[in-house]
Amino acid sequence: MKEALSILCLVLLVSVSEAAITKPHFGDFIKCLRSRTSQENPINDAIFTAENTTTFLSSYVSYTKNKRFTSPNYKTLMAIVTAKHVSHVQATVVCAKSNGIQLRIRSGGHDYEGLSYMSSVPFVILDMFNLRSITVDVSSKKAWVQAGATLGELYTKINEASKTLAFPAGVCATVGAGGHISGGGYGNLMRKYGITVDHVVDAQIVDVNGKLLNRATMGEDLFWAIRGGGGGSFGVILSWKINLVEVPRIMTVFRVNKTLEQGGTDVLYKWQLVSTKLPETLFIRAMPQVVNGTRRGEKTIAVVFYAQFMGRADELMTIMNQSLPELGLKREDCQEMSWLNTTLFWADYPAGTPTSILLDRPSSPGDFFKSKSDYVKKPIPKEGMEKLWATMLKFKNVVWMQWNPYGGVMDRIPATATAFPHRKGNLFKIQYFTTWLDANTTEASLNMMREFYEVAEPYVSSNPRKAFFNYRDMDVGNNPSGQTNVDEAKIYGSKYFLGNLKRLMEVKAMYDPENFFKNEQSIPPARVN
Repeated sequence: MKEALSILCLVLLVSVSEAAITKPHFGDFIKCLRSRTSQENPINDAIFTAENTTTFLSSYVSYTKNKRFTSPNYKTLMAIVTAKHVSHVQATVVCAKSNGIQLRIRSGGHDYEGLSYMSSVPFVILDMFNLRSITVDVSSKKAWVQAGATLGELYTKINEASKTLAFPAGVCATVGAGGHISGGGYGNLMRKYGITVDHVVDAQIVDVNGKLLNRATMGEDLFWAIRGGGGGSFGVILSWKINLVEVPRIMTVFRVNKTLEQGGTDVLYKWQLVSTKLPETLFIRAMPQVVNGTRRGEKTIAVVFYAQFMGRADELMTIMNQSLPELGLKREDCQEMSWLNTTLFWADYPAGTPTSILLDRPSSPGDFFKSKSDYVKKPIPKEGMEKLWATMLKFKNVVWMQWNPYGGVMDRIPATATAFPHRKGNLFKIQYFTTWLDANTTEASLNMMREFYEVAEPYVSSNPRKAFFNYRDMDVGNNPSGQTNVDEAKIYGSKYFLGNLKRLMEVKAMYDPENFFKNEQSIPPARVN
């Protein structure tokens, strides 16, 4: 890591003088920030610029989760503002807009395509990680969570207040609440309780004019749009007020592998038929992945079944023996534990790992990776699965899929209830994921993922082929950094938002008619051409 930082710093030093020439209104932007913030909440130590190479780079890299984007574009990145107060957020919005500088908003850094911290036109990163307060009110079963808080911090805080309350969000503890919730984040409670946006009851957002709005002052149209339409097209999400949900003190989890040689394809086919019809308190994720075979040098596919049940192991065994006996679940496969401990199980931490690990914030990126997504409406035939397995075995690096079951409450919430549209009619959602270690293999890895996606096409949703906004994928359509072509936006927008795109574009035209809040996959105002 030190060696990588040294190389990046060297690149930065070479680029600073050139970058300074290409950055318009930079001095005016900084002056504006200082004039719009008070001595009580000074902004100076929240501003990082390329002139201070070490702190600038470490600030950029610390919330850059995909190694594909660890080298910032020094020609265009003017500053990073690590806001510590709402006035810093307001000033950054107003000053960026008035000086013609693009704004990118980052809460946890998990944007799969780096759109929250990359741009090819002059821009500023507004980093929200310091704004991370969480307050839990057990009596009303509600909580306020700021955008920069991680899911791990939120889960820990909820558990400190109550052992029988939870929030139905994702399994990655380092994801920031701002982006995760606004994109319609999901997790293993979705069949019982739906997704994040189904439990948002209020929000604070800084609009294009720098005004701090809540649900009452923003109005129901904007409140609807930021629940699943992503916050970044409409303003800066400062905080969410969420309903908490009830969970039993003891829950049950299991993880069981079935390789192809053990009949994994047959078990997964049966899973497709039953996973959406199981009690909504039971969530079983299927995760096909490449593993070593029984013979040296041989590879095969193992389907790993991860399950979470809101109840005791004996009851779960009864359900599984009736509905999916092919899995061969044994009582000793089941582990009973608290809801907080299930979050460690889903993150693949070893048994006995202290829950304090949920509070860790990594300061450096993980691997290079690429993800894609699909929704499936009818079971994939076994011959289709075999084509997927053959493609996976061609990868030279790590590759896996996650098949996440729908059904339950997801079938009962209307597609228009929130901006997140993917509801009734889906059997499951697929995430495709590959990681690699060598930057020189990036292009080959991306091409392999595109081939994988193409092989899956006959078996997934079509017209449009749907995609999950939080699994950002530039391949489904994108605009250049500083432009928004409506026709192109409709291509990716129809995949992410389906029939809700039209209303999202109308809301955008009402609240940000000049299209200040934009990125390569943002929602355009209805009347912009």
